[in-house]
Amino acid sequence: MKICFYALREYDELHFCREMKEKYGIDFTYTTDYPNDKNIALASGCDGMSCTPCDMSRKVLEAFHNVGVKYILLRSVGYDHVDLEAAREFGLKVDTVTYPPTGVADYAIMLMLASVRRFAHILKRAELQDYSLKNKLGRDFSMCTVGVMGTGRIGTTVIQHLSGFGCRILAYDVYENETAKKFAEYVDRDTLFRESDIITLHMNANDDNYHIISREAIEKMKLGAYIINTARGKLVDSEALIWGIESGRLGGAALDVVEFENGLYYYDLMGEVMVNPKLAMLRSFPNVILSPHTAFYTAEDVRDMVEGNFRSCYEFGTGKKLHGVEVRA
Repeated sequence: MKICFYALREYDELHFCREMKEKYGIDFTYTTDYPNDKNIALASGCDGMSCTPCDMSRKVLEAFHNVGVKYILLRSVGYDHVDLEAAREFGLKVDTVTYPPTGVADYAIMLMLASVRRFAHILKRAELQDYSLKNKLGRDFSMCTVGVMGTGRIGTTVIQHLSGFGCRILAYDVYENETAKKFAEYVDRDTLFRESDIITLHMNANDDNYHIISREAIEKMKLGAYIINTARGKLVDSEALIWGIESGRLGGAALDVVEFENGLYYYDLMGEVMVNPKLAMLRSFPNVILSPHTAFYTAEDVRDMVEGNFRSCYEFGTGKKLHGVEVRA
């Protein structure tokens, strides 16, 4: 068996690919570029292709199918960038990866703290040797009510870790989590909006959750609330968020993901014109923190993401579930 990796980062992922090749007995090839018309043929002779979030539309999937690829192996938890209907039509098996929830959960909490203490703004002014206190007044995080939307593995971990800060914690999800119940109070969506000082998103991107943070939602929120998003950009209506910041309805936002980030995040675009006007607008606000989809980025998580692709390829190819069993070629 063999996997073709696309957008492989030689400075961190390549080492783990070599390690997993020995562990699973699966060969690999790679390119540092995203899939395009010129490099899809590189996957010829490979059972699977691996990619980070990028264009995986019908046209792209058909091209991989035509060169013999059978498995679409995603180095991400999310799969909203994949045309699943087309994948089924072409007989392509699609699999995502999992990794410890602590990395993203702790990053989200870091963004909460940075937001309510205006930390990014303080640092920018300190770089210019402005050490005055004016417009740097923060809030006591422990006195805040935090609303957690989505109580899967990451959301529940956020709740567990937040409990040590003494915050009041509200939770919203279609399905209640027994572990989350030990530390948080489940409420309906409007109650969470109305009573939370900070709202953090940990939901999948699907049709039901699209723009769950809308202008209507922001109008229901407590005046001065903060929005934290380390999940998926589609959850937040960027135009509504800009309105919320400009109008003063929101106290600020910290976003690790944004709408239409494909083609921007993970590229070095220094000196180039920003092609996402809404992102450019958000960058201009002193009370908005933007990080380029890096909440997942720990050594432990990167290793698990790479291994997840090799494990999926092995299980697809052999029909055997590993369940954590050590495999040697």
